[in-house]
Amino acid sequence: MDGLAMRFLGHSTVRLEIAGRVVLTDPVLTRTVGGLVRVTPPLDPAAYADVDLVLISHLHGDHLHAPSLRLLGRDVPIVVPRGAGAWMRRRGFSAVAELDIGEQLPFGDLRVTAVPADHSGHRWGPRFTHGPQARANGHVVEAPGVRVYVAGDTDLYPGMAELGPVDVALLPVWGWGPNLGPGHLDPTRAAEAVALVQPRVAVPVHWGTLAVPGLARTPRMRRLLVAPPRTFAAEVADRGLPTTVALTEPGEPVQPHRSPR
Repeated sequence: MDGLAMRFLGHSTVRLEIAGRVVLTDPVLTRTVGGLVRVTPPLDPAAYADVDLVLISHLHGDHLHAPSLRLLGRDVPIVVPRGAGAWMRRRGFSAVAELDIGEQLPFGDLRVTAVPADHSGHRWGPRFTHGPQARANGHVVEAPGVRVYVAGDTDLYPGMAELGPVDVALLPVWGWGPNLGPGHLDPTRAAEAVALVQPRVAVPVHWGTLAVPGLARTPRMRRLLVAPPRTFAAEVADRGLPTTVALTEPGEPVQPHRSPR
């Protein structure tokens, strides 16, 4: 796809090279993330070098991961949901911009728009009322001739169809555990999102990267570390949708015309 190069670094982290800029989504770059472990090979630091802008969809620890952000440098511009800026600045990050739903940030030839997401915005999850909280969102990243929808974590919601059509959609298809909580897409619902958003290319993310120590060896988790994006691709094909699913293993460049394996 002209004007856009992508690399899936694992979980919800994608490196976008667009309009002469490097944008990183929800960076998770380390061997451990809270109580989770990375079950894919460690990332070469070159994979996250020269980042110009970081997009954070929400405050959960597997999306807003301060140790990973520190690897990028405390002065790298970071876009966070409105209400999270002060919390970030207290942790030493100096170039923080906040966006509420519908608000936009121009960045060179890029324009970033915060869009809705149906997901808990609390740092510690939907059952907590005390502590950091900011409404979860997704982003639409636009450059001349290219439009990318970065879903973050979300379930289907009214109005999702208004985001499309787009050139690329980065869509979550699972998570890091044996089950999904509220506010997530599974492979079937992610295929429904494709029907609504109408991307030319869909990149399945939020799979195959993180697990609870010990659980990764169980038969169910071994299957869930590989099956969701393939099930998603099959669902998209079964619906007769014209979208290409670029199934990409964690750490690999995204090939927009790659066939699912």
